Amino acid sequence: MDKATKRTARVERRTSETDIVLDLNLDGSGSNKIETGSGFFDHMLTAFVRHAGFDLSGRCKGDLHIDDHHTVEDFGLVLGQAFAEALGDKVGITRFADVLIPMDEALVLAAVDISGRGQLHYRVEVPIEMLGNFDTSLAEEFFIAFTSKAGVTLHLESLAGKNSHHILEATFKAAARALREAVAIDSRVSGVPSTKGSL
Repeated sequence: MDKATKRTARVERRTSETDIVLDLNLDGSGSNKIETGSGFFDHMLTAFVRHAGFDLSGRCKGDLHIDDHHTVEDFGLVLGQAFAEALGDKVGITRFADVLIPMDEALVLAAVDISGRGQLHYRVEVPIEMLGNFDTSLAEEFFIAFTSKAGVTLHLESLAGKNSHHILEATFKAAARALREAVAIDSRVSGVPSTKGSL
């Protein structure tokens, strides 16, 4: 990748359920300005962006009077789309990465392949259904949406944990750290890291 090439994207999505505008820079410093109207989701996204080293400015106006589902899912779709657009031709990327992230008693594994084939394998057990007003099952919906549009294979698995907040936060941080490594440019890679010649 040419050093002058900026890996950035701006995506907008407007439906009867959500109105989203998002700016993403994959080569940032973790700065963020996120407003989705869902406090816990904002907290998870802030941790995600910070540990991924991305810059993200994102605003979502969703039908929160119903619940958080459309907001979380659609934000995942838009973030995934922006990720794919910002990544571009994938020349020189590391592609694969895996991490183990502890957060107190919680321990979460994340493994990622920027393969062009979007799929999620989610084995994260969360003891309680609600954290404040946030339905904890929506974390999986976010990652399903993100991976489908980002074109990445992502495995997430909780190996230990009792506190639901810790487990989910470790999950978002683990995904972020794995993606940070996978999008990094490897000077030893010529072209795209695939024997097929494309990803």
